[in-house]
Amino acid sequence: MTYAYIRVSTDRQTLENQRFEIINYCRSENLHVDVWIQETVSGTLETTERKLGELLKQVRKGDVIICAELSRLGRSLFMIMNILNICLKKECRVWTVKERFRLGEDIQSKVLAFTFGLAAEIERQLISIRTREALARKKAEGVALGRPKGSTTVMKKLDRHRDVILLLLNSHRPVAAIARDIGCSRTTLYRWLHLRGLLYG
Repeated sequence: MTYAYIRVSTDRQTLENQRFEIINYCRSENLHVDVWIQETVSGTLETTERKLGELLKQVRKGDVIICAELSRLGRSLFMIMNILNICLKKECRVWTVKERFRLGEDIQSKVLAFTFGLAAEIERQLISIRTREALARKKAEGVALGRPKGSTTVMKKLDRHRDVILLLLNSHRPVAAIARDIGCSRTTLYRWLHLRGLLYG
């Protein structure tokens, strides 16, 4: 399947320019767009709150997502990298018109995949270091480090959603809003962030 994704930030902008660019690009590449997806929404909004999120869920190996430029996927490098990483894992290709960027099975994509993997491993190590430092500091302050009874399940749930939480934090979403998204209390999320060394103060 070939998907064309179009996004503008406000009603004052037009979707037609992007549509025109993609149509011409597909003609030159002898491609047919099976599904058009368009939305008027800020690129800072999380993918889970956009049609793009649904698209990322349904794409399969070998599918192609075409957009006018990478900035249509998101407004921050972190968000774009996360989206491309999802596509890499699902073996879905991403092509852009303006940059002539192609995420697929070529050497560029393999280097990109290695970069994502390395970044993720470094992040895991940094989190581990910050967690140990935070726990040591709390212990020195005389704070009991054991989890209250019944909290283990919630903490494990938050651990599973770590990537999403980090993404939302980097997008400057309030902690209270993230807690609602994840389905826990604000106090629990703050405690998890402190225990994992992700929040200080």
